[in-house]
Amino acid sequence: MNKINFSNYMLSDVILKAISDLGYEMPTPVQREVIPAVLNGKDVLVQSQTGSGKTASFGIPLCEKVDWVENKPQVLVLEPTRELAQQVQEDLINIGRYKRIKATAVYGKASYVKQKSELKQKSHIVVGTPGRVLDHIIKGSLPLDKINCLVIDEADEMLNMGFIDQVKEIIAALPKMKNTLLFSATMPQTIERMSNAYLHDPIVVKIEATEKTTPKIQHAFLNVTDENKLTALEAVTIVENPDTCIIFANTQEKVNDTYDFLVKAGYPVGKLHGGMMQEDRFDVMDAFRKAKFRYLVATDVAARGIDIENITHVVNLDIPHEKESYIHRVGRTGRAGKEGFALTFVTPKEVTQKREIEAFGELTMTAINLPNAKLIARSKSAFETKITTKQKIKQPKAKRVNEEITKVYFNGGKKKKLRALDFVGTISKIEGITAEDIGIITIQENVTYIDILNGKGQLVIQAMKERTIKGKLLKVHVARKK
Repeated sequence: MNKINFSNYMLSDVILKAISDLGYEMPTPVQREVIPAVLNGKDVLVQSQTGSGKTASFGIPLCEKVDWVENKPQVLVLEPTRELAQQVQEDLINIGRYKRIKATAVYGKASYVKQKSELKQKSHIVVGTPGRVLDHIIKGSLPLDKINCLVIDEADEMLNMGFIDQVKEIIAALPKMKNTLLFSATMPQTIERMSNAYLHDPIVVKIEATEKTTPKIQHAFLNVTDENKLTALEAVTIVENPDTCIIFANTQEKVNDTYDFLVKAGYPVGKLHGGMMQEDRFDVMDAFRKAKFRYLVATDVAARGIDIENITHVVNLDIPHEKESYIHRVGRTGRAGKEGFALTFVTPKEVTQKREIEAFGELTMTAINLPNAKLIARSKSAFETKITTKQKIKQPKAKRVNEEITKVYFNGGKKKKLRALDFVGTISKIEGITAEDIGIITIQENVTYIDILNGKGQLVIQAMKERTIKGKLLKVHVARKK
């Protein structure tokens, strides 16, 4: 069989360069099926597990099809959580980087006013959670008339979180003539009915789990009481000595208590739950992704779709309320063919729930014993060495795409009647600069931010200190990181 690579598809050089710089080499099975279908304007129904490359499967063809000149959103992507919305937004920006694709994320617990302002800018793609997207639609801040594609991602999770009615309201508000792409890890009857109602003659893609996408996870359980969970957690982690570990609890209070316990014990640890400020949640996920600490205590907000490599251990401090949640939690480990260890603490009253999870997941949890004092003492030295040794900071996969980009600040925007074309026209006249060196332009009321590509940021900054835009000499410097 001939090997298919991304150049086999009708993709422009700017998209091919971006996906090459992002490290994509050969299309995954879901990408081989979905990319040509979307390029050909087909509706698509996809059943595929997390880690199969599905974001790129719709991101690549949609970034290719977007008309850069059009200012209004052309694609709407719905995600069940804020973390996923931000992650997918970043992925789409990186795929469309050299085409200057602008993707805007909208989600709750973040400034509505700021999002409204961003939606007034050129936005090719909007990624959001159903509640906030619907809010923008009702208030008229999200223009819909140019949307030609809707992506419903993680549809089964939308169902579990009670978002399906909101999704239906959103669909009812969108133009009738559009493509719809629906992605789901499982295919319950509700999702099938939704597909039949909203997708027109779809291409159906079902990606069977393969050796690479099936997690290699050792499932185990430990009999505990509610009172001894934290001491048991300390004992187990000293002996297991994980490289990287997520500890799941069912409530925000339990997350806070566990985090405080581990901090006092000297663990390098972060915490994540829905009661935290959104920016704090993003900062924690970013730090954990970069390996700035080894342990993360979290509610199920971190269980679904968050792309973090090399999680060696997952501990369920509490057995999850939903059987599906167990699968999503432990799916954070044992990815891409690597082995993982999933340990669940089970109290006497939770034995039935454990059996139901085993039957649902077609798996068997092996009983382990609480480590004794001698084993803990023998393991302590290696454990303390590891938790006091800083991990090598992991570089994001988009490093190559972003390393030659400088975000440049100008102190002029809409109030000075400046447009993107004004900036492009002036900057592209600088010797050594072409329009291809100018990336995403964000014009706000009083300021403008422009991505300058190909390592030419300083050249533009120096030249623009002496050049005017529409007769105005603007202050210009490297934009400060937010």
